[in-house]
Amino acid sequence: MEILPTRLVDHQNVGGCRQTSGVGHFRSQETVDSALRMSDEGVKDRVNAEIHGVAIKTIRRWRRLYQRRGLQRGTAFQGTPCPRCDGAELDEAAYALLLGWYLGDGSIAKARRGVFTLQIVNDEKYPELNREILETIKRVKPTASPCPRRGVGAIRTEARWKHWPCLFPQHGPGRKHERKIELVDWQVEIVAKYPEQLLRGLFHSDGCRFVNWASKPATGKRYYYVRYMFSNESEDIRKILTDALDLLGIAWRQPRGNAIAVSRKDAVVVLDGFVGAKG
Repeated sequence: MEILPTRLVDHQNVGGCRQTSGVGHFRSQETVDSALRMSDEGVKDRVNAEIHGVAIKTIRRWRRLYQRRGLQRGTAFQGTPCPRCDGAELDEAAYALLLGWYLGDGSIAKARRGVFTLQIVNDEKYPELNREILETIKRVKPTASPCPRRGVGAIRTEARWKHWPCLFPQHGPGRKHERKIELVDWQVEIVAKYPEQLLRGLFHSDGCRFVNWASKPATGKRYYYVRYMFSNESEDIRKILTDALDLLGIAWRQPRGNAIAVSRKDAVVVLDGFVGAKG
């Protein structure tokens, strides 16, 4: 039997950190052999997937593992398979959200034995958002056991994996605003499908929603309006945000060098639909 990467099916709390148990998706050897035979005969991946009742990514993964890399059928993975290296399935909506959090308040640190630690930092006064970070990490890496660690006024949610740099090629030495930050082609494709998720992660990490006021020149009378503000020293990350806003037709402006503001009433209404207040 072919055992595909596990999917999240159950959660439990163990020692203060949430653990995951999963069950594999099983495909008969006959199904795998038939799909690979059709691939050899030139059948397109999408058609092949429909015929065999599997995801198109599964067909591509089988071809990568068994045709190009020549692995034996049934070869077990060492650790959690990677969407980039091994063709494992990726929850793209969750990934777009986690990408926003990573670009805003995330980092990746090298640990021992080739393992990397993803760290997302968020204010401790937003427990719902901290739970969202934890659950989003688990959706991106279904076998993850992310742990929230309490610091001074903040929660640092951590998860280990050898393949975090594969999913976040923006990882590198130095601060993000001191080096080039650019999405690669496959990330651009995901963001184009889920710009709302990316924006939610960005605004909740390095942004805020507040009530601003201005006065009318003629009368001096104040009026109040809701405004979203995103502040980040990286010009590249600000452009990633404004590109996503442009995709959704959301008007924005740059009131100062390191900030992006969304103030128009119709634009705020759109952001309220998937970002909203932090509290």
